[in-house]
Amino acid sequence: MTDLFLPLALSLVLTLALELSFALAWRVERRDLSTVALANILTNPAVVLCHYAAAWYAPRLLPAVTLALELGAIATEGLIFRRRTRILHPWTFSLCANALSFFAGKLM
Repeated sequence: MTDLFLPLALSLVLTLALELSFALAWRVERRDLSTVALANILTNPAVVLCHYAAAWYAPRLLPAVTLALELGAIATEGLIFRRRTRILHPWTFSLCANALSFFAGKLM
């Protein structure tokens, strides 16, 4: 159980730190920061868990699965941001924030 919990928790903590910092740089209003955090709490564990499952069960499909998962997270968060926040350009924000998290994760 801890073999899976620790990477999920670490990924979520790092994603929250990066994307909330990015939100501040994007000048997201303080009242919208909780929505940014909640959107990531919704999408990050699902994406990471599915990524691990794909790596285990279908490693040859991992690049395609990763792309689909990341696009799904971008779309989900973009929709949440568009409907529940006053973030300017919510789709671009979602794309950039997720790209930052993705590439930071690749560097680790």
